Amino acid sequence: MKLDTMGNLRRTVYCGEVSEIGSEAVVCGFVERVRNKGGVIFIVLRDRTGVVQLLFNDKTDPAVFEKAEQVRGEYVLMAKGRVVERESKNDKLPTGHLEIFVDDLRVLSRAETTPFEVTNSDNVRDELKLKYRYLDLRNPRLQRNLIMRHKIAQVTREYFYENGFLEIETPMMMKSTPEGARDYLVPSRVHEGKFYALPQSPQFYKQLLMISGYDRYVQLARCFRDEDLRADRQPEFTQVDFEMSFVDAEDIQTCVEGYMARLFKEVLGEEITLPLPRLTFRDAMDRFGSDKPDTRFGFEIQDISGTVKDIDFVVFKDALAGGGSVRAINVNGGAATYTRKEIDKLIEHAKGIGAKGLAYIRWADEPNCSFKKFLGEGDLERICEAVGAKQGDLVLICADKNKVVLPTLGAIRLICGKRLGVIDESKHNFLWITEMPFFEYDEDNDTWVAAHHPFTMPMEECLEYLDTDPANVRAKAWDLVLNGTELSSGSMRITDYELQQKMFEALGMTDEEIEAKFGFLVDAYRYAAPPHGGMGIGLDRITMIMCGADSLRDVVAFPKVQNASELMSECPSYVDTKQLDELHIALKLSEKAPGDTEE
Repeated sequence: MKLDTMGNLRRTVYCGEVSEIGSEAVVCGFVERVRNKGGVIFIVLRDRTGVVQLLFNDKTDPAVFEKAEQVRGEYVLMAKGRVVERESKNDKLPTGHLEIFVDDLRVLSRAETTPFEVTNSDNVRDELKLKYRYLDLRNPRLQRNLIMRHKIAQVTREYFYENGFLEIETPMMMKSTPEGARDYLVPSRVHEGKFYALPQSPQFYKQLLMISGYDRYVQLARCFRDEDLRADRQPEFTQVDFEMSFVDAEDIQTCVEGYMARLFKEVLGEEITLPLPRLTFRDAMDRFGSDKPDTRFGFEIQDISGTVKDIDFVVFKDALAGGGSVRAINVNGGAATYTRKEIDKLIEHAKGIGAKGLAYIRWADEPNCSFKKFLGEGDLERICEAVGAKQGDLVLICADKNKVVLPTLGAIRLICGKRLGVIDESKHNFLWITEMPFFEYDEDNDTWVAAHHPFTMPMEECLEYLDTDPANVRAKAWDLVLNGTELSSGSMRITDYELQQKMFEALGMTDEEIEAKFGFLVDAYRYAAPPHGGMGIGLDRITMIMCGADSLRDVVAFPKVQNASELMSECPSYVDTKQLDELHIALKLSEKAPGDTEE
């Protein structure tokens, strides 16, 4: 079959937007399916807006009908005809009440049989779909996600423009300042032995823009981090990056709240109640065992140390004697779901996190306590009363140092919430986490390290602890959390040169290290800087949540897999020796790598 050209014919309407019966329409798209009933042919044509049905029957020009008989799935067609009322209506489709009676059909491109059915790929292996990503992207589900991502980006720009922000691009190749995740490095051909780094964020540049007097900066910035991947992480990602001058933390958070309210209203038609709730980091850890808690359900952590302090149970006594605590979660209605076998699985999971185990009270017909033989008269009743347990509930108890107890019960809480189906997936629960710790202890190196980038401002009342008590230093830093996912981190920045030097010293950095890593930025602050702060909001993550997707792969056009490779184009790939020579690079491999080429 000879391919047609478009000629003078041009599309007049998208498939999913055909609406006016009696009008003439020209549509283009991919063939979703063909039904040939002998004297009648139906072709469902699909584009990014939806589908429309094409009709061919005994009144169709014979040459056009013959061409329709040869059409197969995923062919690219252009069709012209009259919009008529459909006899057999489909109320599930916007165009289900009409069809196009075709008088001109053009086959613009033919398709071989695809490796999988494009619109029915749920049970297809991910590896196959990612290899043929360009086919999977024809799937209406992925198209809806990417169209929503576009809408989110559009609303984002409009909101920040309306609030006085300037969109300024920052370099994609910058100085490597090793900290946090590993950098992706770019070798320089001109400067032998030297490398650029792809930005983990535009942090330095946006602070320099504030020093330069640009007041309000925003950018949909591409960022890169060489780290292990998971469902909500890719090696390259986009963040809504912004910085503001002459503001405090409240101003920045208010700006973000307005953005989120606008975004959810315009994209999802959902009202977000403002102001958003706030929890300090300490309260979040005590109640939920996480600095990014999911607040759509209960099962909160409760400290029962005072209740159990006199119980002669060595697990509890050792934890309390060692400065730890005994804490519990009450899984309301969990006794029916969690049999002894199921509880054993939870205990193994807790051990995997670092706990020694879990104690429990399973109250089905009667309370069944795993440490019953250690209890005195009334002890069981007091524990149940302390956590609000009643018949049908399951109480899970962990005793150890707080750094073990809290994350363990936090993780178990999430497992139980999902297992019992108590998480309302239709909710969008935002939460600010404030007063983040400034330092975190690195046990491997027996030292305190910055929990944020070293330009984060400590809270004024904590300055006296910098040299004497790092654990009590809180930062003017905050996170925005949505449904248990961290969307963004932000902070106020240090603008005082002397304080900045003090912070570097507190982190154990030498003058040589400071100059090598941050010299250009430190020098800039010598020439005065306005008070400023900012945030970077994960565009991929907010899109994933708003789309109800399970993975970032579903909202990124061409994603990487867990080992940071792209299956479709097979990157990363080897390059020839000539290219390496130009970059003054020699490879040192553990063994001869397949596909390596030499000249």
